[in-house]
Amino acid sequence: MRSAAIDLAPVTATTHVDGLVSPGFEEVRAEFQRNFTERGEIGAAVAAYWRGEKVVDLWGGRRTPGGDAPWNQDTIVVVMSTTKGLSAMTLAVSNARGWLDYDAPVARYWPEFAQNGKAAITVRQLLGHEAGLVLLDEKLTLEKLRDLDYMARLLARQKPAWPPGTVHGYHTMTLGLYMQELIRRVDPAHRTLGRFFHDEIADPLKLEFYIGLPREIPDERLAKVKPLSPWRGLLALRYTPPAVTMKMIRPGSLLRRSFMGLGVDPNDRSYLEVEVPAGDGVGTARAIARAYSAFAEGGAELGIAPETFARLTAPPVVAGAMDEVLGVPSYFSLGFLRPGPTISFGSSQRAFGSPGAGGSFAFADPDARLGYAYVMNKLDFYLENDPREKALRDAVYRAMARLTTRARS
Repeated sequence: MRSAAIDLAPVTATTHVDGLVSPGFEEVRAEFQRNFTERGEIGAAVAAYWRGEKVVDLWGGRRTPGGDAPWNQDTIVVVMSTTKGLSAMTLAVSNARGWLDYDAPVARYWPEFAQNGKAAITVRQLLGHEAGLVLLDEKLTLEKLRDLDYMARLLARQKPAWPPGTVHGYHTMTLGLYMQELIRRVDPAHRTLGRFFHDEIADPLKLEFYIGLPREIPDERLAKVKPLSPWRGLLALRYTPPAVTMKMIRPGSLLRRSFMGLGVDPNDRSYLEVEVPAGDGVGTARAIARAYSAFAEGGAELGIAPETFARLTAPPVVAGAMDEVLGVPSYFSLGFLRPGPTISFGSSQRAFGSPGAGGSFAFADPDARLGYAYVMNKLDFYLENDPREKALRDAVYRAMARLTTRARS
């Protein structure tokens, strides 16, 4: 679909909304503006590619929680666990090239991984959060994260928190660390996951997204996030699932312990420059949506074979719907969040993506041929369906429905 875009001028000097929408998607711009006037947004961006064409590319607000520095077209921001979906794309590329079999034991590629009862864990189980490898034996530091050989030894000797494959639970930080080592093992060039992503996905698609922020990127382009706080957490109790709240405040819970493995400041540039494939990816909504658009179209431009695409879009088969870490149902497959009976996004169960702590969300909807992404710098406590993001996503789908109906009439 090719259509002329509508340029948007700034709304005010302090709360600007810039960018473009294609004809028919004006409602998305209106909802984006409402995020600033009614939903407490500070700075954000949203992008959507439909049928391979960019139809939404909006940004606005302030780059920092304090001050008047505007969020510009080239502003980039850390997207927390939304990074996991982009990291999972690297494994999909590896699968398409025949380097990685999702149903093979992880130990086939990484023999040391077989320690402490992990010999039978498959790549699929690991990426589906079924391996029980939620925790680490020691607290991480940036120095340890930089030493990938050290991390490989640490990860390999971990003992599962439950019998692998019997249940599933969100691997908050560790999933990305295991994906990192898998890529290093299966890639013939033994690249890091961040380098692999750059070479095989970001560069071919001309994306500005980094897993490991380059030092040459100036600070002025980097948005600062407003972190979560205990006071805001109390206010969020009215919409946070009680089971999640209880797990966060109980000292011995897997959820709380998994968050304590790496105490970092998301505004600390030294953290963003280290590759943490589960949570410190930095980029634009435009780049993330474009990546998911390539996958929504089948992935051919990245060399994704039909067999790999079928694996990515197959309905998730989870070991019990209840998430042992989060305390609520969740559905994961091959590194991506998937729709399920209690989690709805996309047009069908074929959709796949990843949300990030604070409210960011991105996904591919193959049935609708949509790649979508929302990012922001004000972190909130919604586990899913943050009202800011949900309003934009719903507006995108309403626009597509109207245009599809109009084309048929």
